Amino acid sequence: MQTPVPDYLKHVLSQCQRNTDGQLADYIPELAAVDPDKFALALSTVDGTIYSTGDDEVEFTMQSMSKPFAYALALQKVGLTKVMEKVGVEPSGEAFNQISLEKDSNIPKNPMINSGAITTHSLIPYKRTVSRAEQLRRFLSGLAGRELSFDSEVYTSELKTAFRNRSLGYMLRTVGVLEEDPEAIVNGYIKQCSIKVTVKDLAMIAGVLANGGIQPQTGKKLLDRSVVRQVLSVMLTCGMYDAAGDWLTTVGIPAKSGVAGGIIGVLPGQVGIAVFSPRIDEHGHSVRGVDIFERMSREMGLHLMEGTPSAQTILQSCYWAGKNDDVRVYELRGVLQFTESEMLLRNLQEEPPGDTTIVLDLTNLTLIHDVGARMLFEGVERLQQDGHRVVVVDSEGLLSQTQIQKHAAVLVQEELERYLQQYE
Repeated sequence: MQTPVPDYLKHVLSQCQRNTDGQLADYIPELAAVDPDKFALALSTVDGTIYSTGDDEVEFTMQSMSKPFAYALALQKVGLTKVMEKVGVEPSGEAFNQISLEKDSNIPKNPMINSGAITTHSLIPYKRTVSRAEQLRRFLSGLAGRELSFDSEVYTSELKTAFRNRSLGYMLRTVGVLEEDPEAIVNGYIKQCSIKVTVKDLAMIAGVLANGGIQPQTGKKLLDRSVVRQVLSVMLTCGMYDAAGDWLTTVGIPAKSGVAGGIIGVLPGQVGIAVFSPRIDEHGHSVRGVDIFERMSREMGLHLMEGTPSAQTILQSCYWAGKNDDVRVYELRGVLQFTESEMLLRNLQEEPPGDTTIVLDLTNLTLIHDVGARMLFEGVERLQQDGHRVVVVDSEGLLSQTQIQKHAAVLVQEELERYLQQYE
């Protein structure tokens, strides 16, 4: 069988594709010329598996999605204390390009608004031969697992219209937050925003944060857990600017958007999500991207405040049973929500087509989320299509009638050992 996760992502994309609200970021000439109908979605698991659909090979610039990673790099290199001396962590409740500072300290309110991001850029250590933007490009390449590059045309285009960011730079220099030439800092910040990615790159980058700072494909520790926690906290409260409160209540995933049309989201310990669609709303967020995140959070139970525990593995054991070793038993444990269901389905897709009896034992599960039940029974149907007889043992009655729906025929409510006696 094939895991249904790619099909689900395609379905989500198709459901949101008809939304053509929003406008291109026309204040940056190069972004005003992009194809507004490009649309892509990618999801990464904490073990490095990437699922993607749509225009997932199309590169676009990170823009403000680079901000949390510049913040992460500064924290990793110079430490929280020094960063906090220059940039706060309070939500501003204002637009991303608002000219504002903390009243008492005269520092930017947080690293996600432009004044804070420009300041954060200035905190990245650099060498005379390696600029701060280049340091960040190399760092992001390590997170993504491939070499990323700058978009020189977008960079040049943005420089020509960066009057407001320049004014922010000079303001920050006036109050002593910046200690160097503001023109050089602002130019470096704009170059940082021109780093090119695909949704698959962004999903992998998000996956590193979801995995506590460890690049799942290489096993390399790229960020301290304390840095990841700080970055995700600020993303949750400040990443979506003056729409952060609405985002927190409806989506509940730490996120960051960019005016090129990308949104990146991280659910710690579970998944990284990336969306690309260039039309943006008045907050600078991709309109379709917001739709997708709202839908996936609701349908997949991904809201951070769901509060359900996540298991490291869903499989307690997997073995052959029966007199002729012709019954394949999967004993599950823990909770069954999206992450665990995806792990289970990935194991089940290794089953070759045939007429084996496959038993899925739910006895040691403590909770089955609706998305877990849907994915479980989608796996059952696909195994049946491959010729298998599938049985779901639910001796504790964990599945609700709503979750069972049309699948009652595969359910067995006696204990696993008793059920398996018929095959001996």
